[in-house]
Amino acid sequence: GFTDHVALGNEEWNPWDADEKNELAASQQRYEANLKMIKYARSHLEQTSLRVQIWGKAAIGLYLWQHIFEGHLEPADVNAQWREGSQNAGKTYFSFLTGPSVVPGYFSVEAEHVVLVLNGREPAKVAYATQWLHYAQTLVETRKIQHVAAVLLGNEQCNNAWVQPYLKRNGGFVNLLFVTYDCPFVNEEDIFQWPLGVATYRNFPVVEPRWSMLHDPRSYLCNFLGTVYKNSSRETLIEILKQDGLDKLCWIAAREQWQPQETNESFKNYQDALLQSDLTLCPVGINTECYRIYEACSYGSLPVIEDVMTPGNCGNSSVYQSAPLQLLKTMGAPFIFIKNWKELPAILEKEKKMSLQEKIQRRKKLLEWYRNFKAWMRQKFINTLENSFLPSDKG
Repeated sequence: GFTDHVALGNEEWNPWDADEKNELAASQQRYEANLKMIKYARSHLEQTSLRVQIWGKAAIGLYLWQHIFEGHLEPADVNAQWREGSQNAGKTYFSFLTGPSVVPGYFSVEAEHVVLVLNGREPAKVAYATQWLHYAQTLVETRKIQHVAAVLLGNEQCNNAWVQPYLKRNGGFVNLLFVTYDCPFVNEEDIFQWPLGVATYRNFPVVEPRWSMLHDPRSYLCNFLGTVYKNSSRETLIEILKQDGLDKLCWIAAREQWQPQETNESFKNYQDALLQSDLTLCPVGINTECYRIYEACSYGSLPVIEDVMTPGNCGNSSVYQSAPLQLLKTMGAPFIFIKNWKELPAILEKEKKMSLQEKIQRRKKLLEWYRNFKAWMRQKFINTLENSFLPSDKG
């Protein structure tokens, strides 16, 4: 190595001196170049980018933000009066607001583009959703905001006609609509089908797949925890399970009345059932699409879905032939679809013969599909907003 100092006469010579000067000059140049780049990026960003504020006024907003966008919320407490989060995605800066304190006129509107997340499941919810739409309409008319999109938890029988007059295509101000269930007016142009997702109103968590979830043997072939409605196919399902003693191989907990509020214990039971079963049975309720489908996917338990159209106005055979669950089928969901629960004994027989290795492969495929599904929905959502809200380059 170098000796510390080389004496030249009385002077001390620093062999690194020239290098340091060069390094200093170079770093100064780099700093200025970076500054230029940041300034350019900022001005460029301002030209291309959107600021979108999402107002989460229905629990389905949490599925959008936490599960599909993988966004965080502060504070973490689910019972907080006011929660918010933000992230950059694509060319867009998204901020998300939710909680009981988010009330029209009592929070600052910080973007020209707004996504309203609303619940339209029953008349009382529709009345509340309408207040928010009128508030947004006033902001559009007074030029406080430019564009509005809505994500709507639709009615389970697809009775969503009330929202039609608000759509731009019908003379209203809502540019885009994302709506749950197989709503007949989905057209893939300005009205899109949106997944129901998990029951965030029961605080169903974002589940991170663990090694054990993929590789451990599971104690039960299947599970069904839920309400058994009189004269429904769910009664048939329970009978078929009992007939062949298959209920001994599955985790079955049937109740006669729906309970909206979970206790901690009942919820833990439900999560354990998903985690401990290879299959999750999904009989139709009021609609074929149910939270259970997405919750089973979260835990790598394969949904067995009763693939029949429920009564009401859902179904859109003009766009798709594969009603119901068009969105999931279009996305190639690797589920087991059956038309009748009489097919179940044969499925469970096959299940008994499957090796753990085969089950592991199937779980991997399911978890991977579900992750890709959420990523695809996120991308589709962002692209749709950007294509609609950003000025086009066509001049």
